[in-house]
Amino acid sequence: MPRKPNFTPKKKRKVHGATFWDREYTNPEYLKLSERESGDLAKCVRWLIRQKHGEVLTVGNSAIDAGCGNGRNLIWLANEYKMKGFGVDISSAAIAQARRASHGLDIKYQVGSAGAPLDVEDQTQSFALDMMTSHFLTKDERTALRDELWRTLKPGGFLFMKTFLRDEDNHTERLLKDSPGPETGSYIHPIMGVPEHVYYENDLKQFLSEKFIVRQIYRSHRHKNKDGRGKRRTISVYAEKDYR
Repeated sequence: MPRKPNFTPKKKRKVHGATFWDREYTNPEYLKLSERESGDLAKCVRWLIRQKHGEVLTVGNSAIDAGCGNGRNLIWLANEYKMKGFGVDISSAAIAQARRASHGLDIKYQVGSAGAPLDVEDQTQSFALDMMTSHFLTKDERTALRDELWRTLKPGGFLFMKTFLRDEDNHTERLLKDSPGPETGSYIHPIMGVPEHVYYENDLKQFLSEKFIVRQIYRSHRHKNKDGRGKRRTISVYAEKDYR
């Protein structure tokens, strides 16, 4: 009878933060990273136009994207609406891709945390994006990002925020129970090993209303994947900076 090898396979070491994202943008393993614009962003843009806020998308106006990744959403806004753009992302690999893909467009990029001060002047942006970004930040960093996006927006400008929704999400509750994070409403991400925060709808609305006027909220439905497991719920918020 053949002897079993006398060794224990090494566990794959987890990588965190910028290292994780650099690896994913260089050689994707866990995430499906698209080069097309987000369907949720396109939906927000259609809403802005229907609600007579199309001036946000005027030629020459600028959009800021916190957690811009490969720049796909800023590139789409530049191509479709001739907007300028500013993107920040923690991954240098993502920013390198964004710069290559943005050749000939008026878009600037910065490598850095979305929770740090943004290198953008006051009231120079008409559109701000926080799409699945701030939930990776600490409480203080989330507040700092909200305030920075408010600072950079012109009066009448809009914030589009998309994040995970805790309400009626069994998967989220399981994560919070099995892998609690350092603050209430956070858990340790099972793949990245970093804290991730999730909001109840009322908490998120209250948080944004401290600075913005919340104009519209969309929630994803409760549904399951083909394997029967629950799919994460998300919430999208359209919020306006007042003219005060």
